[in-house]
Amino acid sequence: MVSLPIFKRNGEKVGEYQVDPRELASCVNKQLLHDVVVMYQANRRQGTHQTKTRSMVAGTTKKMYRQKGTGNARAGSRRSGVRRGGGHMKAISPRDYSYRLPKKAIRAATKMAIASKIINNQVLVIDELSFSEPKTKEMAAVLKSLGLCGVSTLVTTAERDPNVVKSSRNIAKVTISPVSDLNALVVLTPKKLLVTKAAMDRILGRNVAA
Repeated sequence: MVSLPIFKRNGEKVGEYQVDPRELASCVNKQLLHDVVVMYQANRRQGTHQTKTRSMVAGTTKKMYRQKGTGNARAGSRRSGVRRGGGHMKAISPRDYSYRLPKKAIRAATKMAIASKIINNQVLVIDELSFSEPKTKEMAAVLKSLGLCGVSTLVTTAERDPNVVKSSRNIAKVTISPVSDLNALVVLTPKKLLVTKAAMDRILGRNVAA
C-alpha cells in the first residue's frame, strides 16, 4: 500500500490517498510497456519520406559512350544509381508505419505505466482543480506551489475541462489529459503526474462520489 499526499491548490497538505499499485497491475512488464510505447511512436510517424529512382531523375536515357573500344567499363545512362546525380538503387517510398497491438495489451500497459509512476513516487494528488475562466497565471501558481515549476508534468482530470486545458497549454513542459485519453506513452513521457482526487478514483474504478 502506498500513501500519496493530497494537496490543495496552495500546496498545503490536506490528507493522504491510500492506493495499492496492484489494484492497477499485479506486476510491471517492461517489455510490454516498451512494445506499446514503440507502437504509439510508430503511429505518429508521417511516413512521407521519398527519394528518386532512376526513372524519376531528369536526364537523357542515351548511352554515355559506345559499349566497346573505349577502354572504360561499360556504362548506361547518366541516371544510373552508380553515378552522381543518378537515382537511388533502393529508393525510399512513402509508407504507413502504423500498426495495432491487441486492445487488452494496450489497456494493461496503460495501467502498468500508472502503477510504475505510483511505485516510483512520481504522482501528486490534488483535491480539486478547476477555473471559472482560463487563467494561465493561476495554473502556473498551482504548479509552483506544488514544486512542479519547470518539471515535465502530466495533469490528469476526471473529465475534459476546457478551462484547465486553456490555462495549461501555454506552460512549457505541461500536458493535459482526461482519464479517458491516458495511454502508456502519455503517462511515461513526463517526470511527474498531477492527478485530481476524482481522476484517481476513476483510474482505480472507485466510486467518485465516495
